[in-house]
Formats: sequence, C-alpha cells, structure tokens
Amino acid sequence: MRKGESQPDGERPARVARKRRGLGGWEQASLGVWLLLALVYPVLDVSLGWGQLDRVAQILILVLLALGLNIVVGLAGLLDLGYAAFFAIGAYTAAFLTSPVSPLPFRTSFWVALGVSWLVAALFGALLGAPTLRLRGDYLAVVTLAFGEIVPRVFLNAEAWTGGSKGMNPIEHPVLLGLEFGVTPVLGSVVLPWYYLILGVVLLSLVAAGRLVRSRLGRAWVALREDPMAAASLGIDPVLSKLMAFALGASFSGFGGCLFAGMLQVVSPSQFDFSTSIMVLAMVILGGTGHLGGVLAGAFVVGAFDRVLATELTGWTRQLGAGLGLAPLQYLDFSNARLAVFGLSLVVVMALRPRGLFARRERPAAH
Repeated sequence: MRKGESQPDGERPARVARKRRGLGGWEQASLGVWLLLALVYPVLDVSLGWGQLDRVAQILILVLLALGLNIVVGLAGLLDLGYAAFFAIGAYTAAFLTSPVSPLPFRTSFWVALGVSWLVAALFGALLGAPTLRLRGDYLAVVTLAFGEIVPRVFLNAEAWTGGSKGMNPIEHPVLLGLEFGVTPVLGSVVLPWYYLILGVVLLSLVAAGRLVRSRLGRAWVALREDPMAAASLGIDPVLSKLMAFALGASFSGFGGCLFAGMLQVVSPSQFDFSTSIMVLAMVILGGTGHLGGVLAGAFVVGAFDRVLATELTGWTRQLGAGLGLAPLQYLDFSNARLAVFGLSLVVVMALRPRGLFARRERPAAH
C-alpha cells in the first residue's frame, strides 16, 4: 500500500480484533511492574526481615492454578468445581516418583517428576472430560464436584500406598548446578531457590496461556462458550475442543502440585479439600474470566488474603477488641471464615461488576 492511501475497511477491524485478543497496553505495563516487583521482592523480604517469602511462593502456585482453571472456566465456559483434584494428582505423582516412602520400585529425579506430573494431570483431565462432554451447567458442576471429592478420599483410604491422613514425606529436593533446593541457603534463605523456580514456571505458563488464548484452539473455546450450535456449524469439533480444554487446564495444576509437594516436603489429602477448588474459582471469577490480566490480579488478591492478610487481620482485630473491650472482636478469626469472605466477595462482584473486578472493557471494532 502506498503512503497516503487509506487502509481497506476489511483490514482495520480484523487488525483491531487481533489486538483486542492480547493484553492491552495498561495490562502489559502492569504486568511489567508486577514482574519487576516479583524479581526484587525476595531481596526486600530477606533484608527487611518480613519473613513472608514462603507464603508468597505459595501464592505464586495458586496463580499457576488460576491460569489453568481459567482455560476451563474462562475460555471454554465449563464450570469445574473439583479443580483441586488435579492439584492433588500432580502432588501425589511427584511423591510417588521421588519419595523414599513411595510404593514404586524405582525413584526418579524431581525434574523428571515435574514433567510427568504435568502429563499425568493432563491425562486425568482428559479422562474426566470424556464422560462429561455432553453435560453443561448444573450437571457438569455436580460431576466435577464429585470428582474433586473422590480423589482426596482415594488417597486417604489407600493408606498402604499413600500413608493415609499422615501423607507422604519427604519429597526429593531438586538439585541445580550443585544447589540443593530447600537445603542450601541463598542470601540467608532456603526458600529463595524455590521462589525463583516457581516464578519461572509461572512466567512460562503465562506465556503458554497467552499463546493459547490467541490460537485457533483458544478462539474455538470462546466460540463454543458463546454459542455451541453456531460454533459447530462453523466446523469446530466440540468434543475435541472441550477435551483439550479439560486436559490443558488440568496440566497447569500438575506443575503446581509437583512444586507444592517439593517445597513443603509433604503431601496429605487434607491439603486438597473443596475449599481449595472454591478459592481458585474465586480468583478466576473475581479477576475476570477469560482475561489473563484480570485472572493474574484476582489470583494475587485472593491468594494474598488467604495466605497473608487473613492471619494478620485476625491479630489486628483481636488486639483492637482487647483494647476496646469488645469480646466478639477478640474471638474473630478470618482464617476460619475464608469461604464466607470469598462467597460474600463473589456476590458483591457479580452484582456490581459481573465481568470481574479487573476485566478490561471490550471496545467495538472500528469500521
């Protein structure tokens, strides 16, 4: 096209539509700021003596889970109330492959277990998706909820292989360039190597999730979510697309489960109860389903409340109650009221901002 000529009307809307599918300008800037803060936070935490590095590392694992659930719920529009089951499968896969108390006759390195956990979680995601492809709405929610309750019970009752309620420990520490994670201190902290490993996995997963959103498969998921009949008439295979959504969404939790097990050095069924599924779902819905920037922000907000603020708020409230002589405040425990806080937050957000707190507004394409 020569300089000065106007762009054809058919090209401009397509270019604008492509632009809208990625992160917006403010989201890219916000992501850059958050990435910078994430990189320098450990130095601040260690030097200032905050002692929150392990909790922030757990928040990053929750961010990883939210990215995976966003594929199933946000893009494909499939309600999954049992996502913690895949988290548990990833964690126990790592334990079976690396723990000295494993019933398997062989052991592998943590790095091998990380890849196998991803694969096994994806496989179980496909196994769950296969019989539920024709289900939608409440029926799909009930089936996924049942799956989320069954998996931890299986690990609980298979005591001869999993240790039952005691769980499995220890898990093998990964070793990289002579540095043994969780054992060798870096800048005075044994958590620091884990933090950067988890951050690296989150960043790679974020890139993968972004490419999925802009791919043909991602567009197929959105089309099926909006109008399954119209999508099928355009040649989109609903069976294969939904199966891929379940498998790829579950695979993120495989990574998360392996990292979680390795960092905490123990896995037990109580770590993967129904509240975990609800918390991750709240991250996706509160942040903005289908929007990567919104999901990241929602995951950080909900994760920070669950892992840090709930405990701190409980202490502050009890001190205030003791100072004012108010007995109810002295017994208030935000940690035990997490689900109530999440539920109330969802009700308020759905009433005021149905698309989520941080979801950007879609502008119509220019003509």
